[in-house]
Amino acid sequence: MISLLNSFSNNILLSNLVKIRWIAIIGQFFAILLTFFYFRIQILIIPCLFVVAISALVNILSFFIKKRENHLTDKEAFFFLLFDTCQLAILLYLTGGIYNPFSLLLIAPLVISASYLHFIFSVILSASSILIVIIISFFFIEIDWPGEFIVPNLFTYGLLLSFIISLIFIAVYVHMFATSSRNISKVLNQTQIALFNQKKLSEIGSLSAAAVHELSTPLNTIFLILDDFRSNEFVYKSSKIKKEVDLLKSQAERCKNILLKLSENPQNLKDDFFNETMLSDIIKINFDKFNNKNIKLNISILKKDIEPKILFKDELMYGIGNIIQNAIQYSKKEIKVNISWSNLYINIEIIDDGSGFKKEVLDKIGGPYIPSTKKNSMGLGIFIAKNLIENIGGKMYFKNNLNANGSIVNIELNNNILKI
Repeated sequence: MISLLNSFSNNILLSNLVKIRWIAIIGQFFAILLTFFYFRIQILIIPCLFVVAISALVNILSFFIKKRENHLTDKEAFFFLLFDTCQLAILLYLTGGIYNPFSLLLIAPLVISASYLHFIFSVILSASSILIVIIISFFFIEIDWPGEFIVPNLFTYGLLLSFIISLIFIAVYVHMFATSSRNISKVLNQTQIALFNQKKLSEIGSLSAAAVHELSTPLNTIFLILDDFRSNEFVYKSSKIKKEVDLLKSQAERCKNILLKLSENPQNLKDDFFNETMLSDIIKINFDKFNNKNIKLNISILKKDIEPKILFKDELMYGIGNIIQNAIQYSKKEIKVNISWSNLYINIEIIDDGSGFKKEVLDKIGGPYIPSTKKNSMGLGIFIAKNLIENIGGKMYFKNNLNANGSIVNIELNNNILKI
């Protein structure tokens, strides 16, 4: 779970940046019209509107990208903010440069970057913003202001210096506090997880003690009966029966030792059954766990070779489990699972016979808060499954079954990561 949180540490959604940019576009559009027609300040209105139109076009394209993947990586968010900075810089160049009252808005993308992105991206964006401020301080298209507008050179240099200091100070200031907040949040998350695990260990300890107490009496009874059997003349004369009785006693002794270890230190009692396993076993375990509708499971191994064993990983167990659970909820009669592999990849194809993904769901699938037909569902199951699989180097693809009803989920796993 911690690795899942870390993979999305910037918390920037494309939809939020698109909304902010629409607000900026509308503000720029009306500011240009108001300046030109109401205040009658002669600016290059056509080039200005063209720059705003390009920004609107990019925002429309971003809307379609959002349908596929709403969550942005640090790199994607950085380029998004860099575009906004450059777009505003061009508008400022066309409308008076640094003397334009709206030049302060250059700080906005930098604040977002310093708050959410990796430090190196904030440094690059800060350097770009400083370079832009220097350029538009000396190279810009002058505005024919009404009345006399004379700016001393000293004021220009002071204004330039204040901009540069402000950009650096705000970037560092915001980054320090945002980093501190993220670290505190991370520590709190780790503490909650540790407390939860400790609670589970305590529950296991109590359960173990109760199990030892409850099972000790029937085990002692079994030992008494076995001793009586061994002393019986009929059993003593029959070596075959005596051998079977000895085996029963040895297994009862083993049960007693296991219970004793469990009561003494339950957290150190390990089961290496899952150190290595097979995908078909993981699928069967999850299917049996979630199958409450008498759905049938049909697993096909698509190669004649013996199915390879793989390293057990929690991400794999819970990622596949979420997909199997989702398939069971929407299936009518049967779930088919096809497993194939090569030297590089292991492929799992999970096919249900439900109604398939709706178009509006398929367009956004893999992201959080996808609309679902399930009551009280937040649509996070597939989102979590997808990111758990990606955390171990895998990929997940979604589509509808064109040959029949239902949906298909393809999981591609890196064989090198799971290889024993």
